[in-house]
Amino acid sequence: MVQNVFRSGFLVRVAHTLLTWIITVILFLHNTSLRRCEEQGELLLPALFFLLVVLSVLLYFAVSLMDPGFVLNDTVKGAQSPNEEMEAMIPQSSTPRLRRCGYCLLQQPMRAKHCHMCKRCVHRFDHHCPWIENCVGERNHRWFIIYLLVQLLTLLSGLHVALSGISPALTWEQWFRVNGFLLAALCIVGIFSVVVVVLLGSHLYLISINCTTWEFMSRHRISYLKTCKDEENPFDRGVLCNLWDFFCICRTVMWEKVYHRNTLNPV
Repeated sequence: MVQNVFRSGFLVRVAHTLLTWIITVILFLHNTSLRRCEEQGELLLPALFFLLVVLSVLLYFAVSLMDPGFVLNDTVKGAQSPNEEMEAMIPQSSTPRLRRCGYCLLQQPMRAKHCHMCKRCVHRFDHHCPWIENCVGERNHRWFIIYLLVQLLTLLSGLHVALSGISPALTWEQWFRVNGFLLAALCIVGIFSVVVVVLLGSHLYLISINCTTWEFMSRHRISYLKTCKDEENPFDRGVLCNLWDFFCICRTVMWEKVYHRNTLNPV
């Protein structure tokens, strides 16, 4: 029972939710711009901030509970799997042969990888994120980026609100006593802001070149990238096309065909 709770990411999600609402309550209860707006009857700013926090929490749970693109079972006896049919359609002279996962024994499509935390293979595997306790893959990567954008906007708004509530005092001891909770909230929000900026920036860069975190970090160990030159990416279609495909194309891509087409006709 205890192992299942830890495995499902329950504690991580509860901790994230509690921390979010504790900081939100601190910002509303102290003499911040939110509190002053409430006292003056101007409820637009507090309402917008509250809705932004709610949206970030909802997106967090949506991304953390969403199927990241798990590879389906293809071990039905007497039937040829879709991956095997796909493999037969593509010339093998220029495309690395699909291989079976050594852990779940499924045939892995190109760009898929087995996640040891989720114990499943994931389409277009990017990474396993301990923050959401879920993999980031082909089906939820787009929503992960949207979540990071909303979370960053929420954190920056929280930083502004926290700074607006810092009050002066006669001595340092009084100043820390008056502003202690706000300072703690300010530190936590500041740290998370830096983390989200780094995450968002790195992911947007990788998306712009159509590369995953796994491919970027482990290029030398991936069979379909070993034969490529150092700066060559067989999936790169240019920044605009890569961004369009990532944010606007909502379907599973046959990366074997893309690889075969681009290696035969390099730009």
